Amino acid sequence: MNRTGTSGATRGFTRRGVLTTGIGVGAAGLLAPLAAPHVWAKSYPTMGTFPAGVQGKAVFAAGLFPLTGAYASLGQDEKKGFELAIEHLNKGSDVTAAVPSLKKGGGVLGKKLESGIADSQTHSNPAVQAATRFIDTNNAMVMTGAISSAIAVALEELGQRKKVIYMGDVTASNATTGKNCQRFGFRLMPDNYMFCQALAPVLAKALGHNLKAAYLVPDYTFGTSLYTSLTHAFAKYGWTSATEQLAPLGSTDFTSYLLNIANSGADVMFNETVGADEVTSTKQAVQFGIMKKMKYVIPLLSPFIYKSMGPEVLGGMYGTMPWYWGMQEKFPLAKSFVADFHKKFNYVPRFCAAQCYNSMIMWADAVERAGTFYPPEVIKALESGYKVDTIAGKVWFRAEDHQGVSPVPVVQGKTKTEIKGEADNYKLIEVVSGEELMEPLKDTGCHMPTTTAA
Repeated sequence: MNRTGTSGATRGFTRRGVLTTGIGVGAAGLLAPLAAPHVWAKSYPTMGTFPAGVQGKAVFAAGLFPLTGAYASLGQDEKKGFELAIEHLNKGSDVTAAVPSLKKGGGVLGKKLESGIADSQTHSNPAVQAATRFIDTNNAMVMTGAISSAIAVALEELGQRKKVIYMGDVTASNATTGKNCQRFGFRLMPDNYMFCQALAPVLAKALGHNLKAAYLVPDYTFGTSLYTSLTHAFAKYGWTSATEQLAPLGSTDFTSYLLNIANSGADVMFNETVGADEVTSTKQAVQFGIMKKMKYVIPLLSPFIYKSMGPEVLGGMYGTMPWYWGMQEKFPLAKSFVADFHKKFNYVPRFCAAQCYNSMIMWADAVERAGTFYPPEVIKALESGYKVDTIAGKVWFRAEDHQGVSPVPVVQGKTKTEIKGEADNYKLIEVVSGEELMEPLKDTGCHMPTTTAA
């Protein structure tokens, strides 16, 4: 492998759990006067919320985030990334100025972006219900949000049925762009296969070969997908599975699973849980002395786990994440994003905010390049392989399965003496090119439906 080392105003309803906001367009930076008439000159048939959703001066974007439940802390961060993206697309920023199609600001194709936000409650049904309301009542032209891959799969299936593009931002299950792939669904975040391919050589070098691993697995598509990807990636180094412990999402007592892991004879424990589950299970693992019996690894580190557990537990631990603010030295646009985010929200952005922000930038760029909001044309632009300069470097989508080609940072938790400031939690061990990590298409299970398929 080639590896790089690096030290609003709403158009309708108001319901409990749903927030809507519109952000004004700056007077400067509107598209050239002839651009909009040219865009609408071509006639397209009705599809989904098109053309109803683009008849006025604004278009509507829907954000579905887990603001309550096991993934609430991640959802709050994700929501802020969405809000900043809407603001930057409407008013302009250093990041949008670096994207040729977006440098003029003034919204998307000269139309202000309005937005609605709903709490998915970390469950698929509330997410789909809220998204359906946004589509039916507000004529949403795009949806984003997830955290739970089960929600992402449900939303992209809804997008396929309703003919509304879904930009999956934080969803790691291989199935999202694998067996559940949809023509109207795109996922920018690396998937579990990519995370594990990036982590395995680093961890094998640090810990050794021919080890036995125990797995604490969230019992839904994300967890089982991550387990499969981990065992596959580490098999080449002679690692075997000692036990796989499946725990329901939202568990508060991991005692039985941790006892089985403690008695498994494993050399390494992989804790695959996320969010509040990750914090709870790690605290209980400390209580059971798991770290004294075996090496402890969190393959996909939650954004705020370090804040909860500190360097005493996470110092020296290896893991991955889809984006880390420390990448700003490698990717200059990340520095502008971090500064703008911190100014607006008074903390350093985590990867959920970054993934949602980037997903909205990718959608807006595709609309501008397509010259229309008509979904099939926007999908063609997203599938074109066009590389967009973003806060994670140049990223794009693979046309055949809509998987994002985005880098994976491999990190190691800093010890107490290594921490220099706010959110300075991890050392960047490597930033691995996404192109090197993609699962072969023949193994993904994706059979891409057409734009007209239900």
